[in-house]
Amino acid sequence: MFNPTREQARQFLFESWQKFRDGMLMTDLEIMAVDVMGLHPEYHQMLDQPDKYMDKDFSPEAGDANPFLHLMMHLSIREQISIDQPMGVKSYHQRLTLRLGGVHDAEHALMDCLGEMIWHAQRYHTEPDPSIYLACLEGKLQS
Repeated sequence: MFNPTREQARQFLFESWQKFRDGMLMTDLEIMAVDVMGLHPEYHQMLDQPDKYMDKDFSPEAGDANPFLHLMMHLSIREQISIDQPMGVKSYHQRLTLRLGGVHDAEHALMDCLGEMIWHAQRYHTEPDPSIYLACLEGKLQS
C-alpha cells in the first residue's frame, strides 16, 4: 500500500478486520494489521461499522484522536522496524521495549517521535528528517 488515500487506508483496515472476524485467509499485511487492532479493543466497535466511520473526520482541536491514523502509524512503525529504516530504529525499538516493558509501549514511544518528525517537516516545509526522529528516540531512552 504505497501512499494510499485516506479512503484506501480505511478500507484496508475495515476489510482486514472483517476477514479476521469471518475466519478468512489473510495476507501477511492484513495479519499484521489485525494484530495491531487486537492491541486496541477500544476500536473494535468502530471497525465493525464501516458505513458509519469510513468518512468520519476526527478533529484534534475537539480532542478527537484519529483511530485510523493511530493504527496506520503502528503499521508504519512495524514496517520501519522490519527493515531497520531509518537505520537504527530497530535497535531503538528493542531498547525501548526493554525500558518500557513491552512492544506496544515502545511502539507508542516511536509514534511520538515519528509524529514529531512529521510535524517538523510540515511546519518548516521540508522533507521528513530521520535525524529528528532518531534524536527524539535517543531522548526517550535518556529520560
